[in-house]
Amino acid sequence: MLEINNIIKTFNPGTVNEKIALRGVSLHLKPGDFVTVIGGNGAGKSTLMNTVAGVCPVDSGSISIDGVDVTALPEHKRAKFIGRVFQDPMMGTAASMQIEENLALAARRGKPRTLRPGITRAEREGYREQLKILGLGLEDRLTAKVGLLSGGQRQALTLLMATLQKPKLLLLDEHTAALDPKTAAKVLEVTQRIVERDSLTTLMITHNMKDAIAYGNRLIMMYDGRILVDVAGEEKNKLTVEELLGLFNRASGSDEADDKLLLSK
Repeated sequence: MLEINNIIKTFNPGTVNEKIALRGVSLHLKPGDFVTVIGGNGAGKSTLMNTVAGVCPVDSGSISIDGVDVTALPEHKRAKFIGRVFQDPMMGTAASMQIEENLALAARRGKPRTLRPGITRAEREGYREQLKILGLGLEDRLTAKVGLLSGGQRQALTLLMATLQKPKLLLLDEHTAALDPKTAAKVLEVTQRIVERDSLTTLMITHNMKDAIAYGNRLIMMYDGRILVDVAGEEKNKLTVEELLGLFNRASGSDEADDKLLLSK
């Protein structure tokens, strides 16, 4: 479903601020894979996600989604393949619009616009059923302005909007980092429920090693623009935080996880 082949990305090349963010990264995801991505600041996690989404072009290498080479496609043309949830809960929704209006926009993504009524009765009932999945009582607040919701409610709504039109690939860019621990746990629970229900191919960045181990069927750890650790299946499920750090230490050749990791236990 996602094929990343030997991509290289350098920022500010030829200047004193030159930074090689990705050093020949290759990653292949099968349909339905839920991959957690972990690493310290500057490891290349967000750059990897931004190159997949088309936010920044790669210097070399290729990216394909569901067999379609999207390497040269701009961000707006890749949008039909991708659902994305950002770290900031305010980014994925329109605050001045109602919950049902936000969902209607998400439902019409990639479809031609018409002069028919904005939201039909059948669509409204469908949105109500979808919102029940979140377990936040939003199904009874369809006409409430999104700006009145809490950060956690908005992030859960953003997640629902990103998956309403089943995307080929779901990108979760530290989507619980700005939430308190209780709310973050709730959003992660909803995330797993939706991903499993729709068998969504998912790439989730997190700074929390426990979450990286607990969620998904595969885990990769990045460091200095490379993938150093890649574990899946039972091997991943049996990992502890200490064992994960040990894998990193052996792969990086260092004696202990240094300050660049900045990972949360």
